[in-house]
Amino acid sequence: MVRTNTWAAPVTLLLATGGLLGVSTNLAKLAGAVGLDPLAFLAWSVVGAAVVLVGVCSLRNQLPSLNARTIEYFVVSGLVGVAAPNLLFFAAVPRVGAAFVALAVAFPPLFTYLGALLLRLERFQTTRAAGVVLALGGAALLAALKLSEPAVDTFWVAATLTAPILLAGGNIYRTVRWPPGATPEELAPGMLATSGVMLLGVGAIAGLSDGGSEAFSLTIPTDHLAPTALVIAQAATFSLMYLLYFSLQKRGGPVYLSLLGSVGAVVGVPVAVVLLGEAPPQGLAGGSILIALGVGLVTLGSPKGG
Repeated sequence: MVRTNTWAAPVTLLLATGGLLGVSTNLAKLAGAVGLDPLAFLAWSVVGAAVVLVGVCSLRNQLPSLNARTIEYFVVSGLVGVAAPNLLFFAAVPRVGAAFVALAVAFPPLFTYLGALLLRLERFQTTRAAGVVLALGGAALLAALKLSEPAVDTFWVAATLTAPILLAGGNIYRTVRWPPGATPEELAPGMLATSGVMLLGVGAIAGLSDGGSEAFSLTIPTDHLAPTALVIAQAATFSLMYLLYFSLQKRGGPVYLSLLGSVGAVVGVPVAVVLLGEAPPQGLAGGSILIALGVGLVTLGSPKGG
């Protein structure tokens, strides 16, 4: 019974957070279809989520204390964990498809696991190592088949595959530098608020430097309701996802947290295929089986590798 309580909460958080991640990727696909530029969609969604979480924390008297440690934490985690990788992912969706981006989010486990071993955040466990390798193998299979497709945009495929490295760095950083005594409810709004400021700053600087590049526009089309509705939907998704995200990190550690991308892929790819009409990626069945087995093996070990 004690063992069940050890893994039940992390597994539940993993499935919920990964599912929301899969939904988020497909919302980005819909945003592009209605004329929303990637930066505008991401920036205003992050700002909206930050406003929601700051409001909830204010009502609960759970606002984080601002000091050198927490400000550093918000800036670094916001840059490598939210702003930079998500901007790469969202910009890539129209070019490589939501299904492939959802799969790329499944790549961080191996990088995170290696980093955790090097920094001695985990001790080596054969079962967990095998799970990480299987999950990564499933995602790598799907990515390799994607690269073999004719007329594939190799630049954006490479850019998409860069983002998981940033996510892995963020997973390690947030664990190593977690402010003493801070709760997940305190850290999530600070990270999102900082990320929102960064993204708005990118848009403002780009607008001043080149007269308003479409690629870095912060404008939300107002000729119909769909763009605004999608921003609201993404902000709601981010609010819940990043609140659960920190809870998952606290309970499961960085390696277990990194598996949420694999879960997001299992959710996001079918949504992209069934609801958005994308062609199923080659090797979808085999890749999904490997990912599912990998998550299962990591779950069998201690969530923090202890």
